[in-house]
Amino acid sequence: MSYFVDHPHSRWAVPAVAVVAIGGIALVAGQSANAEPTLPNRSAAQLLVDVQQAKLAPISGTVVQTSNLGLPELPGISSTGGGGAGAGGMGSLASAISGTHTWRVWYASPQQARVAMLGNMGESDVIRNGRDLWVWSSGDKKATHTTLPAGTDSPKPQPSATDVPKTPQEAADLALKALDPTTSVTTSGSAVVAGRDAYELVLKPKDSGTLVAQVRIAVDAKRHVPLRVQVYSTKTANPAFEVGFSSVDFAKPDASRFTFNPPPGTTVSESPVKAEAPTTEQHKGAADAAKEVRMVGKGWSAVAVATLPKDSSATGDQSQGATKQLERILSALPPVSGSWGSGHLVQGTLFSAVVTDDGRVAVGAVKPASLYAALAAK
Repeated sequence: MSYFVDHPHSRWAVPAVAVVAIGGIALVAGQSANAEPTLPNRSAAQLLVDVQQAKLAPISGTVVQTSNLGLPELPGISSTGGGGAGAGGMGSLASAISGTHTWRVWYASPQQARVAMLGNMGESDVIRNGRDLWVWSSGDKKATHTTLPAGTDSPKPQPSATDVPKTPQEAADLALKALDPTTSVTTSGSAVVAGRDAYELVLKPKDSGTLVAQVRIAVDAKRHVPLRVQVYSTKTANPAFEVGFSSVDFAKPDASRFTFNPPPGTTVSESPVKAEAPTTEQHKGAADAAKEVRMVGKGWSAVAVATLPKDSSATGDQSQGATKQLERILSALPPVSGSWGSGHLVQGTLFSAVVTDDGRVAVGAVKPASLYAALAAK
């Protein structure tokens, strides 16, 4: 499902910068049975190879997502979930940062894929069918159509700090990219997920400085694709991050799933796509943005330090409004200070973050003391 959510590892670990500002990050939950099936023995190394070589297509099913981050209530930010795909349009699909959410996914090929976020007031869909790309919100009664350039395997949307894994495959890809000498990889019995037998692959940080206790990946015993991913915190007994299929089907989805006809009353707009290569200025802007993020430490306890971006495109009134909103949010967080300066702290079950009064932010899957040390480091 990489078409829908292109999530490099750095986008999961570092750009919680913006997540800090809005007070959320998304985590997920699936379903499994209690009885453990009896499966042939497979080593952790064999399971890693299985996952990395598995072919995703075709697949369809239902994915359930929920949050358990222990984040504080913030002014103007709702922490309740399950609301509505329809109520928030595609913003809800891209920023499911709390509560419980349900997706339906269908994937036949890079040219035929669909994900639908279901809510109490409707649904929001992204549908790819050949060169046609549709974004639809039933609640807003709006649809956007884009004709993709010939030969386009997948569009390249702008990264979003509130993006979260929409399938176990995406979550597993992120976890596997974290493998390094600071990670212990083992197996731990078996499980039943979405009615299918699965092996349990366990990634455990060797670094005691991280808030991540372990990552568990349930790997389908026959298809070798991830069916569920759970991330445990050192602070809680239950998973803090979990994404899993509640139902799954490996038959090729019917072609009708990828055909979209706007319902009566839907406002349809066309969104052109430019196929030109990035300009020199765009390359320079991307390079400058990368330079503004400084990593302190390595592995699971690494801390990202960056400067909060300024929206140069906003008008005076817009800029003042955004500034006041951020000030209200920060004022609700506990103040902290030290040799590094002063600011406000947010703590969750899987990460901590500090937004400083001079416009810096430090975030990582660590305790606050590690953030303070990173801010003070030269």
